Parts: sequence; structure tokens; C-alpha cells
Amino acid sequence: MQCRRRHLLGGCYRTVGPCCILILCMVLGCLAGYKQGDNVTLYVNKVGPYHNPQETYHYYTLPVCRPEKVNHKSLSLGEVLDGDRMAESLYHIRFRENVEKKPLCQLTLSEKQVDQLREAIEELYYFEFVMDDIPIWGFVGYIEESGFLPHSHKVGLWTHLDFNIEYNGDSVIFANVSVKDVKPVPLEEGAGAAVGGVGLGGGSLTVTHTYSVHWFESPLTYKRRAERLRDYSFFPKTLEIHWLSIINSLVLVVLLLGFVIIILMRVLKNDFARYNVEEDGGCDDLDQGDNGWKIIHTDVFRFPPYKSLLCAVLGVGAQFLTLATGIILMALLGMFNVHRHGAINSAAIVLYALTSCVSGYVSCSFYTQMSGQRWVWNIILTSCLFSAPLFLTWSIVNSVHWWCGSTQALPATTVLLLLGAWVMVGFPLTVIGGIVGKNRAGSFQAPCRTRNIARQIPTQPWYKHTAVHMAIGGFLPFSAISVELYYIFATVWGREHYTLYGILLCVFAILLSVGACISVALTYFLLSGEDYRWWWRSVLSTGSTGLFIFVYSVFYYRNRSSMSGMVQSTEFFGYSLLTALVFSLMLGSVSFWASLAFIRYIYHSLKMD
Repeated sequence: MQCRRRHLLGGCYRTVGPCCILILCMVLGCLAGYKQGDNVTLYVNKVGPYHNPQETYHYYTLPVCRPEKVNHKSLSLGEVLDGDRMAESLYHIRFRENVEKKPLCQLTLSEKQVDQLREAIEELYYFEFVMDDIPIWGFVGYIEESGFLPHSHKVGLWTHLDFNIEYNGDSVIFANVSVKDVKPVPLEEGAGAAVGGVGLGGGSLTVTHTYSVHWFESPLTYKRRAERLRDYSFFPKTLEIHWLSIINSLVLVVLLLGFVIIILMRVLKNDFARYNVEEDGGCDDLDQGDNGWKIIHTDVFRFPPYKSLLCAVLGVGAQFLTLATGIILMALLGMFNVHRHGAINSAAIVLYALTSCVSGYVSCSFYTQMSGQRWVWNIILTSCLFSAPLFLTWSIVNSVHWWCGSTQALPATTVLLLLGAWVMVGFPLTVIGGIVGKNRAGSFQAPCRTRNIARQIPTQPWYKHTAVHMAIGGFLPFSAISVELYYIFATVWGREHYTLYGILLCVFAILLSVGACISVALTYFLLSGEDYRWWWRSVLSTGSTGLFIFVYSVFYYRNRSSMSGMVQSTEFFGYSLLTALVFSLMLGSVSFWASLAFIRYIYHSLKMD
């Protein structure tokens, strides 16, 4: 009975044995490490164009060495969502045993297979292997462009790989592949001429794949091996920390917040001094010979149209606010690192399902306070407000991946698992939260009563229209996160590993603060024009930040990336739209609650006795 440690995640690879031994291995972790001569499994994973990170295919879709029976590794949900499809390889690697030019296999490639390899190499296909949860990257082949007249275009296939593996004690610390001092096998168009140990006959090409293994002792301990992978640069290190830009953004945001707060406090102080001159005035006499936000006190708390949809927006926005906060805090606690494939994806799905109760509670509670009667429909609307666009977008993106044979297409079992998580966990928790919110909801706390007949709204100047407020309310929060947004895009749609979670938390807090302050300022200007339709306006003003984020995503696609093709473009723009929707819902909810708190404060502060 042996129990082997698979470094990271505390996972155990164990043989079949008594249940007590299995449970002990799960609880305490497997204590035995590698011994010299032990087999170290190398998994092949995926290949894809270098410039399209989300366009990946199984490694064995290329004409490469493969076992007669392909055995796939069991993957976590996050790994499947990340497009991983790990399978055992023909490479035999033993712990701390060097190998020199060991034959892997000999392949006879047809003309069609040679053309397939040529096309893959010309599109800069790279491969990903995994050894002991450590990703290993390398290019499939070599391409060279030289000269103008005559023009030279050479394509070569790497048939030999040097594996360089670092170890410390009984643990694998790092691994990579090298093709230094290796000559690529030329792939001429139409299975052209053969050179250097490559045979050609009858339109076919025969190649022999070999590999070498070299072990090196590392001073790094197992607990610090993530540092080695972080410092490794197969992909170019374009993500530099521009501290000056971040500090500049923070200073501008602080100045903006101070400006808004000081101006509003001075204006409100003057308003209170002017409106409270007559202390014996009643609430019904406040609109006699006066103007401004005080005169609409009998209409400012008039419930808006489509209040069920408004409450659903507020509920889902509160859910994503909770979700984002949870993800950032988990990252700060070190629960995500470069070794954990798809850990953030798994955490986001679990948190989304568990926080569904938040959306149901907030939505149904506020809907009941607004004298809503169709609370069942409100719960259904809340549950579908984001999940329906998500399912539609995913269906289109997944269909494109499936049609093109990409590993990003989810298997049927994973689809059923995700659907079951929503049906069995997400939707029931939304219903439970809605019922609790309905039963615990009190009355709507309004400082002034609302008259039956609505007051006529005077004509507003152009700068108080909804589109202008959306432009202002969306641009200012976007400017607060524009610097950090590039880092996030470079991580999600590029090759970078994001580690600045402390800065991310600060930027997230600044984003919410700016959104709340801008919403309060725009709401005050709206009420000063005797326009009491602030409910939806407060949501749309700061919620329009999502539109700016989507425009930035288009700019990033065209000017900051080299992505192309239907597969990558469909995924990029599909999920960018969903990201914009998430920001709109989250910031719209924050700005609404800030405006509501502000309105209640200023009308409570009036002397209406």
C-alpha cells in the first residue's frame, strides 16, 4: 500500500486499499515523495496559436507520437473550463535519472499531415505539457523569413526536445524544454525534400522523434517553487508595474472625491440655511414660493415604473458585489497561484451559486417595500437577469469552439454539472433568499409622504439629459480603473499571471467610491432642476461604466493584442459583453443605494415640523 504526494493542492495519488488508509491519506496528505528512479508522469495537454490564448486544441490532434490507447487524467472543474485536456504521453521520465537522445517514436507522415504541421507552425502553434502540476511550454516548430529578392520562407519541425528538470530533495521544483543546438527538420511544401535523418518516399515523410532529460539540483524548497515558475519567461514579460501611473490615478481619484464632497457639502449647507429659515413651516407649505430640490419633496419618493426590473438589477448587482469581494479576498489569502489550473474559475462558479441568495433577498425585500405584489415573478426575473444572457453567450461561444474542435468546448458531462449546480443550488437559493427577504421586509422609509397627483416636471437643459449623465457617470469611474484594467485584460486574454491583488483591492474600493460620489452629485443636480425621476437615472448614470469597458475591450483587441480568427474573436467579444453587463449591474446597484441614502439624508434634514 503506497501513497504518493502529488505536490500542490495536497492531492493524493494512491493505490486501491482499505478505506481507512485512503481517508488518512486525504486528511494528512501523502507524506512520501519521489525516490530516485520513480516514474514522473508527463502529461500532454493542448496546442494552439500563440497569439490566441483561448483557441486551443488537444495535443493529439496533431500528427505526433501518441500511445495506442490514450489515457486521460481526471481534471477539476476549473481545469476543464480552462481548456485543459491532459493525457498520458510516451515520454518515460524517471526521478533524477538523465537520458540522452532516447527515441520516442518514428512516424511516417502523409502529405496531408505534413501540410497540417506546416500550417500549425506558420500560425506559431505552441504546446503545453504538465509535469507534477508544472506547465511546460514550447513551440511545435520553427519558421524563418529572410531576404526580399529572393524571398526565403523556411518551416521546420522540432523532432528533439531537451527536458531540463530542477529538483530539491524528493520534490520536483521546475521543468522546461529546450531546443538549443537542435536542428529542425525542414517541412517543404508538398512534403518536400528530406534532410538529416529524415526519409521521404511516395509522397510521405518519415521522422524520428527523440528526447533527452537532464536533472539539476535547485536551492528552492517545494513551498517556494511557485517563485521559479513566476520568474520563468517562455511568454514575454509585457506586464510591468507602472507605479507612477497607478499613483497618478489614485491621486486624481482622491482629488475628485474631495472636490465632489466639499462642493456638495457647501451647496447643501447653503440650501439647508435657506430652506430652514421658517422653522414653523409644515411639510405641505414647503412648495410655496420656493424652487429647487425642496419643492419636489412630495414626488421624490414616488415609485418608478418597472420596479420589478429595478429590484432585480439591484439584487443581481449586490450579488456580483459580494462575489467580486469574495474572489479578491480569497486571492489575498493566497488561495490562487500559478500552479492551480482554473482555480479562480472554480471559485467563481461556486461563489456565484452560493451568493444567489443575496440577489433573491435584496431584490424581493426591496420589491416588497415598494408595495410590489408579484413577488414570485420578481424572483424568477432576478434569477434569469444574468443567467439567461450568460447561457445565450456561452451557447454561441461553445458552439463555435465545438465546430472548430477546440478544447475550450465543454464536454457534455461538464455542461450537465454546471446546469445541475444552477438548478439544484443557484435557483433554490435565489428562491429561499427571496422568501426570507419578502417576510423580513418592512415599510419603505420615506421622510415625506407622496401625493396622488404627480408634479409636472419643467423642461430640462441639455446637460441634464440622461445621455449626458451616463457619459459623465460612466467615464469618471472608468478613468479610475483604466490603468489596472490593462493588467486585468493582459491576464485574462494574454499570458500574464496577475499577482497585484492588494492593489486590485484598493482600485476596487476606489471604483465603488467614485461611482457612489458621482451618482450622488448627478442626483443632486437632477433634483435641483425639479426632476424627481432619479430612480432609474441613478442606476444608468454610473452603470454606463460597462459601456466604456466594452469600448476599451474593442480598443484592446485592435491595438493591444494580436488576436485574430473566428474562435478567439467570438470568445473575446462574447465574454467582454458579459463583463460589461456585470460592471453595469454592480456599479448601478452601488450608485442607486448611494443616491437613496443621500436623498433620505437631505429630506430628513429639512425642518418640516
